[in-house]
Amino acid sequence: MSDVVAPPRSPPAAGTRQDAGTKSAGTKPGAGEPNGPERTAGERPGLYRPAQAGRSARMIGEVVVDLGLADAATVDRAVKVARDQGRPTGQVLVEQGVLHHDQLARVVAERFGLDYVDLSEFEVDAGATSLIDVGAAKRYQAVPIGSTDDGTLLLAMADPTNVLTLDDVAMLTGRRVRPVAASLEDLEMLFTRLAQTNDAIEEIVDGEDYVQDPAAGAEAPPEEDERDAPIIRLVHSIIAQAVTQGASDIHINPEETDARVLYRIDGVLANAATVKRRMAMGMVSRIKIMADLDISEKRVPQDGRFGLTVDGRRIDIRVVTLPLSYGEGAVLRILDRGARVEGLEALGMPADALERLNAAVHRPSGAVLVTGPTGSGKTTTLYAALTALNNGKRSILTIEDPVEQRIPGIKQMQIAPKAGVTFDTGLRSILRADPDVIMVGEIRDAETAHIAVEAALTGHMVLSTLHTRDAPSGIGRLIDMGIEPFLIAGAIDSVVAQRLVRMLCKHCKRPQTLPESVLESYELVGATPYEAVGCSRCGNSGYRGRVGVYEVMTVSEHIRALILERASVDEMVSVAEREGMRRMRRDAIDKVREGITSIAEIERMTTSVL
Repeated sequence: MSDVVAPPRSPPAAGTRQDAGTKSAGTKPGAGEPNGPERTAGERPGLYRPAQAGRSARMIGEVVVDLGLADAATVDRAVKVARDQGRPTGQVLVEQGVLHHDQLARVVAERFGLDYVDLSEFEVDAGATSLIDVGAAKRYQAVPIGSTDDGTLLLAMADPTNVLTLDDVAMLTGRRVRPVAASLEDLEMLFTRLAQTNDAIEEIVDGEDYVQDPAAGAEAPPEEDERDAPIIRLVHSIIAQAVTQGASDIHINPEETDARVLYRIDGVLANAATVKRRMAMGMVSRIKIMADLDISEKRVPQDGRFGLTVDGRRIDIRVVTLPLSYGEGAVLRILDRGARVEGLEALGMPADALERLNAAVHRPSGAVLVTGPTGSGKTTTLYAALTALNNGKRSILTIEDPVEQRIPGIKQMQIAPKAGVTFDTGLRSILRADPDVIMVGEIRDAETAHIAVEAALTGHMVLSTLHTRDAPSGIGRLIDMGIEPFLIAGAIDSVVAQRLVRMLCKHCKRPQTLPESVLESYELVGATPYEAVGCSRCGNSGYRGRVGVYEVMTVSEHIRALILERASVDEMVSVAEREGMRRMRRDAIDKVREGITSIAEIERMTTSVL
């Protein structure tokens, strides 16, 4: 029993009290209880110490009453039923609806002087969970979720008094173990997530290959030392979980004592795990091996890529390593090769904007530009346009960095600066290959802009992207690049601007009560806006998935005249609005009216767009 340790005791810290009881939407556990648990000093959020140190002589029912979770008469009736049926009092209280699972865990923690963990708040350490098999975790109804500064494992348990489980886990992991009470409901949700991740890991291991260059074939994986197995499994687990949760990026950020792993989900970074510094350094080295980077070089940034199979899907992963203050960090961009490319109708574009864009892309020649900041879905819009044009009667060529999705019937080329293939040189070559439609991943410089405009003027349909605030500003950006206004006026047919806003979770969104003045300012009088709440299905964010908000400016004869006059962007905006262009913010407000997104989200994403 030397490997099993009791939770440390520390004096109450000022300002750390937080109630624990019923979990409800937008409410911390136990809001309103007079005797809520206190967060353990020096621990991560979600870990709470008992009100009284040491094992209590009180029975479970007495603790329930003392914590104000139920009155004495109700508890006495439950105790009688429990005695008559020979069952635990806590189980009866849960079945009768007197307690929730998380409240029962809190009561057990108080009864035995143990810490209580709220797994919806606690940042579970992926390195800790990988120490025991998911099947064993389910069998024991316990799972390691982190560790203390001295390396002791925190073991979340439905029954933290089960010494046999404590001994077994200590032997399995070779680590000292400290039990913490967790609700059975929270543990089962964690088991499900770990099982899904485990299935995805098996897919990764079965289909793992290492690709240095997209044009190169798969290489044999490097030889692996048995001592590296935990780190290899941890890397696979993090990637698999990111893919399962729909993350677009994985950030590994080293800090002073450990490293934080974050996923970018629906455009927002969220904490995924905390990994000890030693393990994190091994993770970055493993990722560099997979991406065929120099593991001995830690002083300069490096770029690479590799491919994996996750849950039957082929995934490309672009890797960037960075020498940071506390060590080497890494960012992994996840590109799903198997993602299905939908047509323009699937973008969620308003009917009038969709009609304008469809008319522009189906012209025999000209240029359509899609603008917006990084991560606003511009490439997805271009792919949707290519899908609409891909009828087998036109030769379609693309030059991209990188090729994010493979589309059958379209010839796609990736730039390779080291080999001398850049956007401008590649575009010149494409023009000699008899194309009807050309897609340029991004207009980054004046040379590429000149070639693209000239291609549009000489009978090709050109699709490309720019980084500007709104649609009319796209014209101004080309002029700033040195393109003559008469060339722009003759070449550009349409400019699209877009942002991505998060969609409210359908399972937990709720109507929002706002003052009449606020509704008037958003032109929502008579409508029912909804707000984000958070539940297990959306990772407690209140949002799940994203949808685009758009504005489409058709370059009419009036706007062409303004371009020739080098008129200001504001003048173009005024004319475009008179001709029927709806601003992005108007589209976003319509999506609030329909209950798709929230006012808070459109403020976050479209404040800079009038």
